[in-house]
Amino acid sequence: MHRIAVFSLYDERGIVDDYVIFLLEKLREFVERIVVVSNGDLTKHSEVAVEKVCDQLLIRENEGFDVGGYKAGMEAIGFDALSEYDELILLNDTCYGPIFPFSEMFSEMEGRNCDFWGSSAHREMTPNPFTGTGYLPWHLQTYFVAMRKDMLKSRAFKRYWENLPEVKTYTDAVLLHESQFTKHFTDLGYSAEAYVDPDDYGSHYPAFINVDETIINRFPLLKRRLFFHDPTFLEHNPVDLPRALRILKETSDYDVNLIWRNVLRTSELRNLNTNAALMSVLPDIRTKDDDAAADYGKVAVCAHIYYTDMLDEMLDLTGNIPVPYDFIATTNTPEKKAEIEAILAKRPGVKKVIVRVVEQNRGRDMSSLFITFRDLFIDDRYDLVCRLHTKKSPQVQASRGNLFKRHVLDNLLNTSGYVHNVLDMFHDNPSIGVAVPPMIHISYPTMGHVWFANRPKVEETARLLKIDVKFDDTTPVAAYGTMFWFRPRALRKLFEHKWKWEDFNAEPHHVDGGLAHALERLIAYTAQDAGYTTQHIVCAHQAAHNYAMLEFKMQKLVGALPFNDFQRHYELLSAWKNAGYPLGASAMQMPAMQTPATLTSVKSSLAELSFAIKSSLKFRAPMLFKILRPIYRGIRAVLKPNSRRNGG
Repeated sequence: MHRIAVFSLYDERGIVDDYVIFLLEKLREFVERIVVVSNGDLTKHSEVAVEKVCDQLLIRENEGFDVGGYKAGMEAIGFDALSEYDELILLNDTCYGPIFPFSEMFSEMEGRNCDFWGSSAHREMTPNPFTGTGYLPWHLQTYFVAMRKDMLKSRAFKRYWENLPEVKTYTDAVLLHESQFTKHFTDLGYSAEAYVDPDDYGSHYPAFINVDETIINRFPLLKRRLFFHDPTFLEHNPVDLPRALRILKETSDYDVNLIWRNVLRTSELRNLNTNAALMSVLPDIRTKDDDAAADYGKVAVCAHIYYTDMLDEMLDLTGNIPVPYDFIATTNTPEKKAEIEAILAKRPGVKKVIVRVVEQNRGRDMSSLFITFRDLFIDDRYDLVCRLHTKKSPQVQASRGNLFKRHVLDNLLNTSGYVHNVLDMFHDNPSIGVAVPPMIHISYPTMGHVWFANRPKVEETARLLKIDVKFDDTTPVAAYGTMFWFRPRALRKLFEHKWKWEDFNAEPHHVDGGLAHALERLIAYTAQDAGYTTQHIVCAHQAAHNYAMLEFKMQKLVGALPFNDFQRHYELLSAWKNAGYPLGASAMQMPAMQTPATLTSVKSSLAELSFAIKSSLKFRAPMLFKILRPIYRGIRAVLKPNSRRNGG
């Protein structure tokens, strides 16, 4: 066909990533002319890159979202000129692709007898989810829609765009254009077809909700929003992006690094890691054949050894590294240095030993990494490093400290086969920059609160280092315990800065809010800023223990709430939080590490239970709620801190 395309794009930083360039290059095989409309200025590099793959680049103000870009592009071409083509394609930058050849979709749709078509459609919904009233009509989704000659030549097509209402919000774009375009023209007698039709998948939005099934059916486009959308939506529907990515890897030759390079710039890391399930449960036996190539580059263990009595335990685990490695270490006295060197001299598998004495112990393992060993990681002499330290955690109960230590070390170095799988993972996935154990949550109150007092210092440090990423609201992705595998180039900004010992808290004040704890939470975001993912890695027995305990804790919490799904539970608890935790504020204000069951905490727990029961009755059994209200008020008087009964 004689085709023309208008491509609408927007990036808040003016960057056009490689996935866009690749998409336009592949589109060129089916389109004679491409007009790109940028809703906002572009960087010089991006402008040059786009101009190479299009016939005309139009840069305009960011007005009207993608529909505004489409309209501007068509006006620049001219409606009379458009009518000379067999097909006009309007598409935007909200998809990756083609993950399968465009020829398959174009060939199929050329055989359809229709006036316009789209890559996918959205099912009719009642009520309209955007308004709560009326209905949302069946419509072609306008991220990729094609109009044919009869429609392009019609006066109705030109009038539609001339009379299009002003689009000021995303909701406007849906309600005023996307959901109305198809109905408007089918009501006029034009016929529409969809390559991906909701009736074939059983959901209202198959290109998103049934992404794994559409990839099985070789749909060439993958929605970007799948990676950074609120995981609550993906959980509720449910959307299986991890399966989609596995199928893509097995059936497509699309370079997934195009995805990671783009999505890392624009995502909150916790959402990305959740939606794409960036967690690997690795077996203790190597999954590749033992004869498979093992060219991992130069590998090192980098350890801070304050407690020398733990060195043999550490070396037993590093002995699981299946290739020769350098062992570089810091400690705090010359005597310990001599002891460490003597022990290492007897260990097989270690190629080169470097042991340095830190000038000060301020900042402990964090300062020793980024100050004492700065020179070793700033010049790319190592390809992959395992960062360790002798972790005793004397500030907490011994069993808790030992559990944390096992959680970290087992998930980094469990067996020789396990470590082989870790190294293979880095080798096969160049986008991975850091590998960390999952967040510790057994016996630690980390979930939902693990910024603790560190976020202001993290944000301050990020500004200092020009790390420009979005931070997660409550639970950062981090190398908790500060032991992890990493590519030095992924953390280049942390090593480039010339830290001073005085930047770190003096002993014994190694506390939240200081630089050491801030750097612990900045590691994954530094890698993200550099264009690398952070992969969680976990061995089988740790996965079993952590999942079983996580499931137990989750069901205990949910069991104290009115019956509903996760989304409603979250909405209920968010409303409770925004209201100031009525009936339970004291429990929510406990010090982070306080665990003894005091009378106050018991009262607070009972108050929370009372609140949940009251909420359930109020909405599900209002008559019973009225009858029991006096009893509820009596309970509240007993449990509420500073109640009138106590003279408050």
